[in-house]
Amino acid sequence: MTFRQFAYRNVVRNSRIYGAFFMASFFSVAVFFIYSMLMFHPDIERGILGEMSLIGMVGAEIVLVLFTLFFLYYSMSAFLEARSHEFAILLHLGMEKRQMNKLVFLETMIIGTGSIIVGIVFGFSFSKFFFMIVREILHLEDLPLYISWEPFLLTIGVFTSAFFVISFISVYFTRERKLRDLIKGSDYLNSLTTYSKIRAFYGIALIVTTYILAFVVGHTSLIGLTLLIPFSATFGTYYFFSDSVPCFLDLARGKRKYHWQRYRLLSLAEQTHIMMDNVKMFFVVTMVSTLAFLSVGVLATMSSYTTQYDRLNPLGLVYKGDVDNPYEREHINSLRLQLEEKGLSYLLSRFIVVKQTSSFTRNEVEVFRESDMNVLLSSYSYPLLNLEAGEAVFIPYSEDSLKKLKDRVVHTVLEENNIPLTIDSVYPKIVFPGSIVSVNSIVISDEDFAKLIHPISDQDIIQPSYHLFTFVIPQWMETKDIGKDIDHLESNLYFIKKDKFSPFYFENAGLNYSYILATYSLFTLVGVLVATVFLLAAGSFIYFKLHTSLEREKRKFDVLKRMGLTDTELKKLVNRHLFPQFFLPWGVAMMHSAFAFLMVQGILRDIANISIVKEVFFAFGFFVLIQVVYFYLIRWRYISHIRS
Repeated sequence: MTFRQFAYRNVVRNSRIYGAFFMASFFSVAVFFIYSMLMFHPDIERGILGEMSLIGMVGAEIVLVLFTLFFLYYSMSAFLEARSHEFAILLHLGMEKRQMNKLVFLETMIIGTGSIIVGIVFGFSFSKFFFMIVREILHLEDLPLYISWEPFLLTIGVFTSAFFVISFISVYFTRERKLRDLIKGSDYLNSLTTYSKIRAFYGIALIVTTYILAFVVGHTSLIGLTLLIPFSATFGTYYFFSDSVPCFLDLARGKRKYHWQRYRLLSLAEQTHIMMDNVKMFFVVTMVSTLAFLSVGVLATMSSYTTQYDRLNPLGLVYKGDVDNPYEREHINSLRLQLEEKGLSYLLSRFIVVKQTSSFTRNEVEVFRESDMNVLLSSYSYPLLNLEAGEAVFIPYSEDSLKKLKDRVVHTVLEENNIPLTIDSVYPKIVFPGSIVSVNSIVISDEDFAKLIHPISDQDIIQPSYHLFTFVIPQWMETKDIGKDIDHLESNLYFIKKDKFSPFYFENAGLNYSYILATYSLFTLVGVLVATVFLLAAGSFIYFKLHTSLEREKRKFDVLKRMGLTDTELKKLVNRHLFPQFFLPWGVAMMHSAFAFLMVQGILRDIANISIVKEVFFAFGFFVLIQVVYFYLIRWRYISHIRS
């Protein structure tokens, strides 16, 4: 038998240990290959997002490569630990350290080559299916399957290099251990590992500080504090597992009435050993799971915005321009003609908006005329306004403003024209999108509006009065192709004449929604696959560690069964053994993610007035379900190995 044959048979013989590593590796290769196929597709930039699609694919590739390198290194370290007894026998029989390094290198490359081949075949088999999904996401007429050498070469080159580098690093940077420690195998423990009460306090304090910062950022405008959150969360999580949890377990062992119980005596002793020996594993699983939760949570946030977009943007088309805007007549006629050619019904409203200075706030206020507003309200079938001279109504800019202004009464004077007003109500519906109407906007009677002769006194105001045209379109999602020439002209005026404001502003809700929906769908495609790789790797870390100590666990339970341990009691002990390893890291990750989304919810409430509670709750529930299923699957396999 040659040396290469010996390495191959070692891989086959240890297939139980290498199984999870191979599955996670080939899945990473498959996902990377699919993104490579999309990235090099000649038609990918023709979609509605243009180059942004390509940027998303490249970003996903980079994240996958970096994470795969870390995953491979950690996995190889676990495998070397699991096979320490085997390596000790080989060294004892006369194998040189150089030969053992070569053996590990060959085994790693065999597994890597297999995962690359299977991953590429699997990825190419499903490429057409993903192309169909991406075609709909990017609004392409066609995205045919193609064959090019570039995705194959990139995938093979990246992952061959990754396996080569990781196998080299794992072998030559593994800590040196004495032969007697290698013979002990998984019984080898670092007896010097202990915890510090000071670090235990630091762990709790840093995590609590992280949550406080998230709460503060979510309820204030101190966005800069978010830079501190990743650092405090990372160090706090590591100290929590390395020192805080062992400290709590040590305190629990000091309570004899609690500790000296039938199952607790064994489980507490076992958990102390597990925590002290697997600090890095718990830390890594927690941080990786947190990234997975945040990835899916961000997608849930975008989903919430897309589903609430029509409520936040009630108008189909909005055209806003200066009083002397030279393009006004041409653009409005063009929009009407395009809507009629497309067969879309619409209701057009025209406003003259005048800015004045309020004596109550000393700030500018945008003033709308009652009759203009009633034209728009009638198109919505909303209640009409009926104002007397001296009366005014607030225009809500968000749902929160409805609550704030509902019971507010303001007595003010429009200073430039000396018009006294009493504002004692807010219109009960969202009429304009938040990007159009200002925070201080009111509707006054036609009689008072006719008295607005003098413009606002503040000379720094660029637009003392303006014209506003609104198109109420029932089928507003079909307007994405309307007014593209106007939108293009607006962009050119802004970028070419940066020292002068554009004389008009155009907003197409259908076009904006198509961009938002395509972006959300693209991030969903990228995020779900990347999150799946993260979750699969997080579960694999636990699986590796369990198999590292499997032989020792079998001997321990064999002794307990000889002492009279029943099958029911065996399952209870296994539950107490496995439950913290699975659900403690995930519990901490969920707490991190929950406070992160509490912060995001506070920011979104101020910016876009949307709620993501339902979406995030659903995403977390889905993750919990996956973890419970995974727990019982691993528990079943673990008990089978213990019994054998």
